[in-house]
Amino acid sequence: MSTTASLSPFRCQRCFLPPLALEPRSWIRSFHPSMASLLSATRSQPLCFLGCQGDGLFPSSFRFGFDRRFGNGKKTRHVGSPPPSVASPTMCGQKRDHLSDPNLKILRLAREKFTQEISFRSEDKDLSLAKALLLVAAEDEAFLSFNRDMDACSLLSERKGATGQFKALSEVTDVEDISLAGKTISGWLKELDVIAAEVKAELISREIGCHLLEVLEAVNVVLFDSRGFRRFPVLVDSKFSYLHTVLSYGCGSAIMFSIIYIEVCRRLGVTVVGSRVGEDFLIWPQSGNLVELFRSASGHSLFATINGRCVKDPRSKASELDSGSLLRLDIATNRDIIGIALANLIRLHWKRASKANHGLMLTSPLRPVHPGKDKANMGETSLPLLRPQELRLAIMASERLLILQPDNWTLRRDHGLLLYYSRRYVEAVQELSICMAFAPEEEAEILEPFVEKLHLLRLLSSWECLDQADSVPVS
Repeated sequence: MSTTASLSPFRCQRCFLPPLALEPRSWIRSFHPSMASLLSATRSQPLCFLGCQGDGLFPSSFRFGFDRRFGNGKKTRHVGSPPPSVASPTMCGQKRDHLSDPNLKILRLAREKFTQEISFRSEDKDLSLAKALLLVAAEDEAFLSFNRDMDACSLLSERKGATGQFKALSEVTDVEDISLAGKTISGWLKELDVIAAEVKAELISREIGCHLLEVLEAVNVVLFDSRGFRRFPVLVDSKFSYLHTVLSYGCGSAIMFSIIYIEVCRRLGVTVVGSRVGEDFLIWPQSGNLVELFRSASGHSLFATINGRCVKDPRSKASELDSGSLLRLDIATNRDIIGIALANLIRLHWKRASKANHGLMLTSPLRPVHPGKDKANMGETSLPLLRPQELRLAIMASERLLILQPDNWTLRRDHGLLLYYSRRYVEAVQELSICMAFAPEEEAEILEPFVEKLHLLRLLSSWECLDQADSVPVS
């Protein structure tokens, strides 16, 4: 039996439950010498670790051990595996009655196509930033649409004798069937073609050649003057971090404008590159003569026009750049740029999810755990109240980011903590345990007591589910 398939992060195709946490690093090492292949395992037919008959790698009574450090020879502590009721359902398994819902098909299809688009088998230069981010938007829109339909269905069921009809969605069989704000993904890609055509028309109307700086000035005229695009200095609404929304409304986050600028210039035969500088992402044309970008005309340099206010903000590192320092920056790959956009989504959705808990950080639960006091209060509900929809969107963005960077232990730690806040303890233990195999020793020592706490929370959750089941009267 293939252990790679068994370690897939997706769900059992029979019981729709997530895989059981595979916490011991010594177990991972013995079964999988290559950790990179472990983390990049994305088979379409995962096996269930929860004892689903015929599909399980282990029987439900199998007991896993937790090794403090990698191969240190210390005695392991064993925690019995929980019953399937512990697993928190996600979109792939909320209710079997809704598995044929077109929105759920869009969810699965968009994720599959996104994974294919950013696959490491393809060259980075061939990766389409616009298409990848439109697939991200399609998945999130399908999730929101599914939730709206569920809410409407619940309202109708609460009203006695009420009848209503939902707009039937067409069958989704291909990525081209996915609609975003009235357009297909190809339709939004053509919108970028239209902008590029407008830039060409602007160049023709001026009767000028195709000098690099003249092309960039024409792009600026079309985007900022003709179409009125503008950046939000502080982004509050996460919807303006989706490419189709920015193209529709002409306003949004700085990273989205950078991506639009790169895609339009690519259609004009101009290569635009970028790099993260402090908290900002800056772009500029790939050229041997960058001095002209910093020459001031009408009080603004071309570099400042392209990248916005951050270039003139003395608090920003971008204000310290010149033509020489640009050459020393590390150029971001297309996958890096998509990762920056996804990281922004995680931050925005987390901020909205934790709005009622000002200052709450993802890593707040990693404070020192005091065994006596903490275990005494283990049964109390100490998790803050978060907005579940925004939290789920943050988790979805984190899942995509891990597809891009599977060996980044910091991202995996943050993903595990998002699952913890969502009370999906089984999956949280799995992600944080794998994280410990990659993290530096001092970080692993911080995570270890928290993972042990999650083991107890997992068992408590299973007991609570069993108590509730026993208390239901049988008629």
